[in-house]
Amino acid sequence: MHEPGRAGEPAELRRLPSGRHRLSPDFVAGHQVNRILAAVVEVTGTAGVRELTVDAIIGRAGVSRATFYVHFRNKEDAFARAYDEVVERLMGSVVAAYRDAPGADAPSRLRAGLAAFLEFLAADPPAARTCVVESMAAGPAAAARRDAAIGAFAQLIADNVRELYPHYPDPDLMAETIVGGIYQVAYTRIRRGEIADLPGLLPGLLGSFAVPDPDRWGPAAR
Repeated sequence: MHEPGRAGEPAELRRLPSGRHRLSPDFVAGHQVNRILAAVVEVTGTAGVRELTVDAIIGRAGVSRATFYVHFRNKEDAFARAYDEVVERLMGSVVAAYRDAPGADAPSRLRAGLAAFLEFLAADPPAARTCVVESMAAGPAAAARRDAAIGAFAQLIADNVRELYPHYPDPDLMAETIVGGIYQVAYTRIRRGEIADLPGLLPGLLGSFAVPDPDRWGPAAR
C-alpha cells in the first residue's frame, strides 16, 4: 500500500490530474477509495487510532467530505476496510511464501511464512502499527477482525500440520500457540518502535517452536 511516490508520498495518495480527463468514473471512484484507505493507514499508523477522524482522513487523502461519505459510512467503516485490505495483502504474502517454500516439510514452510510475515511488517511501518497494535484500541469490531486474522494464520499452520503429520494429536492448539506467540512478540516490538528489527527475530522465533517429529507423527507413524 505504501510504495513511495513523489517526495516519499505513498502511491495511493497521489492525486489525479485536475481539470478535464478521460478517466472512467469507476477508475476515479476506485482511486478515491484507495487514497482514503491509504490515508486511514497513514493517520492510524503514525498518530494512533484515537487521532483518526474524518477530518484527518480527508485532509491526508486530499478528498472532500462529500467524497468520503460517498464511499464510507463513517471513520469506523473506513478503518475496517483499510484493516481488511492490509490483512489481505499480508495473508497473500504469507500464503505465497508457504506455498513456494524450498522444502515441503513443516520447518521449511514455517520459516518461509514467518519470514514473509516479518518482512511485510518491517517494510510498511504504518500498516504494521495499524494492523498489529492500533487494532487493539479501535473497539470491539476491530478486535474481532484482529482475532479473525490471527485465526486465519493459525488455520494455515494447522492445515499444513494435518497434511504432513496426520497423527499429531492437536494441530489446532499448536498452531494457535505459535501464531499467538508471534503476534505478541510483534506487538511488543512495534509498540517500542522496533519495526525495522522484526526480520532479525526469525532465527530466535523459529528456535522457540517445537516442530513435530516426522518419525513419531508422520504418515508412517503408528
